[in-house]
Amino acid sequence: MTALPTNEARTPLSVVTAIIAISAIASLFLFWLVYFHAPADVTGTHLLFLPALNAVLNAFSAIALFIGFRFIRAQNIAAHRASMFTAFIFSSLFLVAYITNYALHGEMVFPKDAGAIRWVYFPLLISHIVLAVLVLPMILITFFLSLSGRFPAHRRLARWTFPVWLYVSVTGVIVYAMLAEYR
Repeated sequence: MTALPTNEARTPLSVVTAIIAISAIASLFLFWLVYFHAPADVTGTHLLFLPALNAVLNAFSAIALFIGFRFIRAQNIAAHRASMFTAFIFSSLFLVAYITNYALHGEMVFPKDAGAIRWVYFPLLISHIVLAVLVLPMILITFFLSLSGRFPAHRRLARWTFPVWLYVSVTGVIVYAMLAEYR
C-alpha cells in the first residue's frame, strides 16, 4: 500500500461512515423493493417506457464517463469535471427511474425456456448487481475527494471507481437488451 504524502489529510471517518451508511440504506431499500414490495401496477399498463429509459440513462452515463476519462487524459480538468457530473446526473436519474419501475412493475423474470443464453445472462446480471452495490459508495467518496480538493486521493480511488462504474453502466444496457428480447 502506498503511504500518504505528508501534506494530504485523511478523509474524516465520519464522512466515510456517512457515505457507507447512505449506500447501505439505499441498497437495503432496493433489496426490499425488489424482493418484498408488491408491484403497484399489477396490470402492467403504466409508464411502460421506464425500462427503455433506464437503458438510455445507463448508456448516457457510460458515454459521459468515457468522455470524462478522455478529458482527464488530455488534462482538461474543467471538461473532465463537467463530464463526471453529467455521468452522476444520468446515474441518479437512472436510479429514480429504476425505483419507479420496480415500485410499479416488479421484477422482469428472464424466461426459463431462453436456452443457453441464460448462462450468459445470469452471470452478467449478478456481476452487474454486486458491482452496482459496491460502486455507489466508491462514486460518492470519489466525488467527495474531488470536491474537497483532495486530488491525489481522488486519483487513487478514481482508478478503481471509473472501470467499475463504466462496467455497471454498460452491463445495465446489455441486461436491458437481453430482457427486451422477451418483453
